[in-house]
Amino acid sequence: MAEDLTVTVNGVRLAYQAAGAEGGPPVVLLHALGERAADWERVRDALARDRHVYALDLRGHGLSDRPAQYSPELMRDDVLGFLDALGLDSVDLVGHSLGGVVAYLVAAEQPRRVGRLVLEDAPAPLPRISAAPVRPEGELDFDWAMVLAVRAELDRPDPAWLTGLERISAPTLVIYGGPTSHLAAASFDEIAARIPDARLITLPYGHLIHAAAPEEFTAAVSAFLAA
Repeated sequence: MAEDLTVTVNGVRLAYQAAGAEGGPPVVLLHALGERAADWERVRDALARDRHVYALDLRGHGLSDRPAQYSPELMRDDVLGFLDALGLDSVDLVGHSLGGVVAYLVAAEQPRRVGRLVLEDAPAPLPRISAAPVRPEGELDFDWAMVLAVRAELDRPDPAWLTGLERISAPTLVIYGGPTSHLAAASFDEIAARIPDARLITLPYGHLIHAAAPEEFTAAVSAFLAA
């Protein structure tokens, strides 16, 4: 059973879920754009059997604050502040899509803070052409202004993000969703080539791997984290 908690970092109240035995190896889960910590429920509970798992609502998502400023770099700084606030010197970090981008920015900024890194269908920081996002109907559990700000940076990333991948010291598992993912296979090849200790696997379930095949995803991640 997960506990719902909050912590204030960089003036932003961040909501998170914590599960697992105190003192177990810490793992932090970072969700995709427009998702929230609860998106990880089945993965979180499986990993929490022998680890202490934290699933974070990034700023502008879920129950976290919706401040005026958004960027992957600010989310990176929030995660680092979160680790500081909870006294977590080093963690294993698992990120999906946007959460994977934030995760590799964290691992590049402070390599010693990340023991092992898992990137689930996360795009390489390369310029891309994509359609303008269209706001869904109805009430949203994320800030639409955040989507517009973050998508603009993901489409035209700072070139320093790409070279920063080479500073990552954590063993890294890059998971590609296969041909039904909307992301190009070359994106994952680029990440795996740039990170010094990375290996690439394909779980052919599209972009939402951990939702489509939670048991297979969790088995692959658990084996990697335990290696």
